Amino acid sequence: MKTRAKVRTEKRSSRAATLAGLVVAGTGLAHFANPKAFEPITVAAFPDNTRRHVYTNGSIETAIGLALAGRRTRRLGLAGLLGYGAYLAGNTVRSR
Repeated sequence: MKTRAKVRTEKRSSRAATLAGLVVAGTGLAHFANPKAFEPITVAAFPDNTRRHVYTNGSIETAIGLALAGRRTRRLGLAGLLGYGAYLAGNTVRSR
């Protein structure tokens, strides 16, 4: 049986995860609203066709953020976030 303290901690944790997911999704959507702001960051990993990659990254971040925001899809979102981080790191290293 769960104690009241454990239930409160789980609720806070769930709210924080939902908020974090919404922030990631909002950042992803910002790629479409203002792509020029993301080009200096993106060019390090994707020097060719940078604008296209800004939009691609925005799509990926939006999807990951929405997955993190949902309780049922949170684990999938975390897996996606780890894979996306590895993908970006690999491209950054390869582009140097």
